[in-house]
Amino acid sequence: MYLETRRGEASDNTLQSHKYRIGKFVEWCEEENITNLNDLSGRDLHTFRVWRREEGDLKMVTLRGQLSTLRSFLRFCASVNAVPEGLRSKVMLPTVSTDEQVSDTSLDAARAENILAYLDRYQYASRQHVIILTLWHTGMRVGALRALDLDDCQLDTRSPGIELVHRPEQDTPLKNKERGERWVALSERIARVLQDYIEGPREDVTDDYGREPLVTTSHGRPTTSTLRDAIYCVTRPCAVGEGCPHDRDPDDCDATHIHRASTCPSSRSPHDVRSGAITAHLLEDVPHEIVSDRMDVSRKVLDKHYDRRTKREKMEQRRDYLPDN
Repeated sequence: MYLETRRGEASDNTLQSHKYRIGKFVEWCEEENITNLNDLSGRDLHTFRVWRREEGDLKMVTLRGQLSTLRSFLRFCASVNAVPEGLRSKVMLPTVSTDEQVSDTSLDAARAENILAYLDRYQYASRQHVIILTLWHTGMRVGALRALDLDDCQLDTRSPGIELVHRPEQDTPLKNKERGERWVALSERIARVLQDYIEGPREDVTDDYGREPLVTTSHGRPTTSTLRDAIYCVTRPCAVGEGCPHDRDPDDCDATHIHRASTCPSSRSPHDVRSGAITAHLLEDVPHEIVSDRMDVSRKVLDKHYDRRTKREKMEQRRDYLPDN
């Protein structure tokens, strides 16, 4: 009932996240033989908080996010008389410092360029090449890349670009819905790689709605998890000729398997690629307003979660705008 109520006001990814988080609460209730939410007490919620932290070995920022979802769920439950009014206030949220709220992983520019150079030489215009190349140079979310159709791409013009369109009724929503719709400029070099992929290894298939995705698998439009796995795979150092910095034997390393690539300490997530791309743009002195519009991220969120420049890097960039005297 809660998920159905949120449907339409929250993105599909948010709903999936809430389903997973509340699922953990349901799992705990089953273990504790709690079958009626009217019986829940503040003591029960504290016990769940401790269980969830220890069961998942969670960071405080992750635990806070999961408990915030539980509070939202309990607020809904109170509105339908499923729990006592005010029970949500019994869920105590851990205090998280500003530094803890920001992820400390990111794909830095040097690694990204090494990965792209390897793919350009050995896997030119492959699906992996197109995925990481597009994400790195546009900073878009992986869901936006998945949503692209051939008709959204204008590649053979003097001003190449791709259009992002929110199409939730056809399983390709954008995170910020209509507000996330925009044109994203491409360089002629990037456009040429995409065109070579389209004319070469791209699977010539349609999705369930008869649309022609830009990035495809033999079955049609890839799932988000397929794209995520591809990013984890290609950001492993051993996958791009750099050797293993963790002294692992490739024959015994689980991370060499496609669905376990995320277990490599050096692999990076789509979010890491996005934050790295945003930081790289800022280091090139691209104005914040341009980065915000291009990457579909507010200035506040950009500064808090995506700008990974060091304080000294920011100082050196400011220096360039100061008079010599």
